[in-house]
Amino acid sequence: MPLYPLRFEPLLRRYIWGGRRLATLLGKSLPAGEDFAESWELVDYHDTQSVVRFGPLQGLSLRELCQRYAEKVLGTDRESDRFPLLFKFIDAQHDLSLQVHPNDQAAAALNPPERGKTEAWIVLHADPGSRLYAGLQPGVDRQRLETELSRGNVQECLQCFCPQAGECFLIEAGVVHAIGAGLVLAEIQQASDTTFRLHDWNRVCADGQPRALQIEQALQVIDFEAAPVVAQEPISVAEVEGVERLLECDKFILDRCNFQGQQRVGGDGQFHLVVVLQGQVMVDSDPSQLPLQMGQTCLIPAGLGPSQLAADGPVTLLDIYLP
Repeated sequence: MPLYPLRFEPLLRRYIWGGRRLATLLGKSLPAGEDFAESWELVDYHDTQSVVRFGPLQGLSLRELCQRYAEKVLGTDRESDRFPLLFKFIDAQHDLSLQVHPNDQAAAALNPPERGKTEAWIVLHADPGSRLYAGLQPGVDRQRLETELSRGNVQECLQCFCPQAGECFLIEAGVVHAIGAGLVLAEIQQASDTTFRLHDWNRVCADGQPRALQIEQALQVIDFEAAPVVAQEPISVAEVEGVERLLECDKFILDRCNFQGQQRVGGDGQFHLVVVLQGQVMVDSDPSQLPLQMGQTCLIPAGLGPSQLAADGPVTLLDIYLP
């Protein structure tokens, strides 16, 4: 079966902190309700599976694709037949919980073993005064954090700042963080959903009960020596006009492309995840024959070769791949 640019059905997640801006800002089709928090665009995580939307492979899950066509989808330099990344959009109508994710070593010791979770955020929209909590104040150690948690004063331990649309932040495993109300983000992460909650702002669910916390597990995986979290400085990619490197770490590379006309993606033996943030493009050999629009994603398999993107107007997109 020859592969082609692959589109998948988004998977919607509803949480108490969500809203409706996945529809109003990103064009997602949402049913009734005011708590749509996340749209998982590409995921291979246990039973949570993206499913191909168009073409001869329609109906296959991402896991099935990777198992049947591992080299063609993932490339030859791969650790397993599982897709290693997860991409989602997030609408934070209210503050998310204060949480932390384990690194690969700590996650491998869990039962059952998991991947760690390093992630990166690209800010798509920020209401005035919206805040991110990311990292601990200098000098905060485990004892101080435990003390302030017990007193209900955990905010005093946290780094907090107001992000701007277009900024990118790397949140490495072990870094305490929370997304504040009024933000819409794109998030790329390792394919894991292992989260330990430290604090949930004393909020309760619809049944009147607070959400579960995992304070002891969280304290065990926090990196108390982590470097401060700051906005990444974009770097121009000299060999490709209009492309800037937002982020490069050991888990993924994130480029932002601004162009009009033609642009090539892929052809380097790696898969590429294309995410449109502004405008629309036609993707060569896409069986849907529909433009890839704002808030939509497309996976270029590793074995496909370079794919031609064509835009009639200005386009901004993300190109995500492995290092």
